Amino acid sequence: MGLRINDTVPDFTAETDQGVIRFHEWIGDKWAILFSHPKDFTPVCTTEFGAVARLAKEWEKRGTKVIGVSVDPVAEHKRWKRDIEAAGGAAAHFPIIADEGLHVSKAFDMLPAEAYLPDNPNPNDTATVRAVFIIGPDKKLKLSMTYPMNVGRNFAEVLRALDALQTAAKAGVATPADWTVGQDVIVPLALDDEAAEKKFGKINKVLPYLRYAKLPA
Repeated sequence: MGLRINDTVPDFTAETDQGVIRFHEWIGDKWAILFSHPKDFTPVCTTEFGAVARLAKEWEKRGTKVIGVSVDPVAEHKRWKRDIEAAGGAAAHFPIIADEGLHVSKAFDMLPAEAYLPDNPNPNDTATVRAVFIIGPDKKLKLSMTYPMNVGRNFAEVLRALDALQTAAKAGVATPADWTVGQDVIVPLALDDEAAEKKFGKINKVLPYLRYAKLPA
């Protein structure tokens, strides 16, 4: 069975280019984003890791740790980070897991249990290891996205989704399509109109089941 929203994510011990980590312990009381790629020194992934590196201050503002995962060894990650900085204009200070045994890729259902790495593997051998997982401080999966190898991930959308998840968790609301910070949120159906007005003040009732409000200060 695959990993589903609100499942507790697998805990594991793994080697990274910054030393050995125990995943749940590494997350601690923060939010976390684990994003994977099929191989170091590939063009699309190099641009993506550069994008993540440039957003370092944004992750920090949101109390969020980021970590990469690849099936290549630590030595390759360290060499590749020089290319990431050269191409992306920012140093990648986050760790990258060396998942040579495919344990993390299989635990997160990116590869089937019977998958293995052939001699001299290429990106096609691990093509589905191109996913994003947003994990809450409770170690539960909050969101996942999977991309093909020829489409670069939109980390502005990952950041927007993280904002929405954190807002929903903190304020007990939902967010509409294309929502960004500062816009009205959706009042949960668990509140009737009277309770909603008591909590949020004025509400905009578009439909009986669709009500907008501003977040309380």
